[in-house]
Amino acid sequence: MSVGILILRVVVGLTMAAHGAQKLFGWFEGPGFAGMSGMLEKMGFRSAKLFAALIVAAEVGGGLLLAAGFLTPLGVAAVVGVMIGAIATVHWTNGFFSTKGGYEFNLVLTAAAIAIAFTGPGLYSVDGLLGWTLFGAQWAVLSLVVGGLAASAVLASRNRPASTFPSKEGELPRGDATERTDVAA
Repeated sequence: MSVGILILRVVVGLTMAAHGAQKLFGWFEGPGFAGMSGMLEKMGFRSAKLFAALIVAAEVGGGLLLAAGFLTPLGVAAVVGVMIGAIATVHWTNGFFSTKGGYEFNLVLTAAAIAIAFTGPGLYSVDGLLGWTLFGAQWAVLSLVVGGLAASAVLASRNRPASTFPSKEGELPRGDATERTDVAA
């Protein structure tokens, strides 16, 4: 079981970290920090650069914590928070399937992270090496609540109502005549 959890944890964690690297550095055909900040500004977020930094920290930092199995509940909370935010702001209106810009991928990453919080990071993890037992139902629920509260706080900072957000991947928010140059979560 430890090898299975190791594989799941590393794949989910490094996927999140790579997703954040797109937004931070522009790697893997990502928008880079300026593009991410611009997208958030167009979507009506106050302090777009601050929120871009928080999103990047959650994706890169949370992903690396999860991949290493270090402070696992914190890594899970970061992944859950950023994925809930992405679903709410970008993907929900597009339906389930990712081929239409939907929330399928985000939901799978969220579920995998929560599953890791329930089962633990396994023996082959920093938490395991330190003898920490930061997993189980109470840690999974705490990670879900913290991630949900963080996403709610970020979403509450929007200036515009949700109806002004893009309805399809790559579309502009209604009423915005400029071109999007980035990729959402």
